[in-house]
Amino acid sequence: MSATEFTLSPGLPKLTDITSYCRIEDIMPFLQTISLAVKSDHSRIVEWRTNKEQLVATIDQTEGSSLKIIHENLNRIELERFLLIPSVNELHRSCTHYRDLLSHRVMDNVLKDMDSAGFIRPQVPFALISMGSDGREEQTLITDQDNLIVYGDGGGEVADNYFKEFSIRLVDSLEEAGFKRCTGDIMPTNQTWRGSFSQWRKRLFSIVRYEVEDVGKNIMDLIVMSDARYVAGDQELASDLINMIRAMERDYFQVLWGMAKAATEMQLALGFMKRIWTEGSGEHKGEFNVKLLAWAPLVMNVRILAINQSIPATSTLERISLLETEGSFSSSFARDLIEAYHILTRQRILIQIKSLKGIQSDSHYLNPYLLPTAEREQIRHAMIKTEELQKIIHANFHIV
Repeated sequence: MSATEFTLSPGLPKLTDITSYCRIEDIMPFLQTISLAVKSDHSRIVEWRTNKEQLVATIDQTEGSSLKIIHENLNRIELERFLLIPSVNELHRSCTHYRDLLSHRVMDNVLKDMDSAGFIRPQVPFALISMGSDGREEQTLITDQDNLIVYGDGGGEVADNYFKEFSIRLVDSLEEAGFKRCTGDIMPTNQTWRGSFSQWRKRLFSIVRYEVEDVGKNIMDLIVMSDARYVAGDQELASDLINMIRAMERDYFQVLWGMAKAATEMQLALGFMKRIWTEGSGEHKGEFNVKLLAWAPLVMNVRILAINQSIPATSTLERISLLETEGSFSSSFARDLIEAYHILTRQRILIQIKSLKGIQSDSHYLNPYLLPTAEREQIRHAMIKTEELQKIIHANFHIV
């Protein structure tokens, strides 16, 4: 195929359609401009890839605050690459990959430091498990810690004390490496997110049997655990806990029903006649929170259906594809949801970039009326599809 026959996608014209009415003296500068732009972009991509590979290779030999410098440089590469090639999938894949490596390194360093300090490791396996966007392998440019620790039975109070100290050091070291502390305290320094396998089993049974005081909070904790993913340590132990979490969610329908009810009641930024709703006063007048009022309801509702259908995947896009395969979605509706996810996530990343560059102070709010009409309509359509998904779950779970 020649260059003039090339087309980017079925909806775009071939170069022959553009140049067919041009004179040769006009065409040559046009093609030269395209050629220079392609060469320039290619050079930048190669440079980013080389720099990233070099940075990743140094993680395994780095300690302390130097890991944060590597982390920040990797984030910068992904930011610049996203501005050139706004691929949500590639950003998720890359950020999740190098942050897993950073987490591994941090954990190894903490263990070595504790060994040197005279702490005796209990003879039980243990694992670091992530949740939230990291659990779904949907990391973006801004991240925090959403982790839990599980360790094997048999270590008694000695193991409890060891992993309490380990968790304190781990959370501090992850923060030093550029992972912000979770504002919701979903970290193993919080005893709720740390325990032996038996302690976790007892805790989970208390939640699903409504034997806890704050049922609402504990149900939300269970929702968070629905995205649990192994990161480091003993993979078999991590899998056992993750499988137990999902089995309990499925087996105790009343709990899953409560989660589904919460998902269908999540508010979307849709107002009268399905127009985009924005805040009418205050600091964010004319804006809306893209994360809370558009993106999160989509992710949450896909999660509920995936749990109900015993789908093991945690990635939102993979969950949608598997829900289509097993018959929960038509192919057209699955495509609409995948497109909606890309649209909303891309907007979230662009807002993060503005925040990181100091263009705006907040990393969640967007004024949709500053966008081109077509882009604003894409966001509105994405929320309408999310609302349709909420109605499907509402009907499937017979929520009154």
